[in-house]
Amino acid sequence: MKSKTLPTLFFTMLKIGLFTFGGGYAMIALLENEFVTKRGWLEQEEFLDVAAIAESTPGPIAINSATYIGYKQAGILGSLVATLGMTLPSFCIIYAISLFFDAFLSLTVVACAFRGIQIAVLYLILSAGLRMLKKMKKTPFSRAVLLLTLIGMVTLTLFSVKLSTVVYILTSGAAGVTLWLIRRLRRGEKGGEA
Repeated sequence: MKSKTLPTLFFTMLKIGLFTFGGGYAMIALLENEFVTKRGWLEQEEFLDVAAIAESTPGPIAINSATYIGYKQAGILGSLVATLGMTLPSFCIIYAISLFFDAFLSLTVVACAFRGIQIAVLYLILSAGLRMLKKMKKTPFSRAVLLLTLIGMVTLTLFSVKLSTVVYILTSGAAGVTLWLIRRLRRGEKGGEA
């Protein structure tokens, strides 16, 4: 099983790493398509959890996701193979660019290509976010966290206050843990009354 899984993991991650521009957020749509729709390695709900965890842990979201998928499919060796597949294209491309970086950036064709890529990356990020929003469980808690986060982001942007996305992620995570603790305490109290 592992002998067939490892090459599939490697080449799937290599393809994602090679053909995706714009970093982790832009990769979310492609990750979802490969992991959930095409390969069936994750259920939709699990993918949303993986995306949230991969974003809130140190390191790029695509690499964290690849490491998780690799481990889930083929253990520690799978996580190493998947991570290598995901990082190899970026390493090779950045290494090649670094050899002639100044000459590369001064090319008009490259500058124009990057302007076009920026628009495509914006679309990828927006479409992935909207797709995840549609598939998210619509509970009062999730809606409240979403609304408060949006209000906070818009308000701080209007007042030109820069706040790292990590603060939003940690605050939302803390709210989720607080809700879980409250529910757990309530269950404990009800159990004690009986």
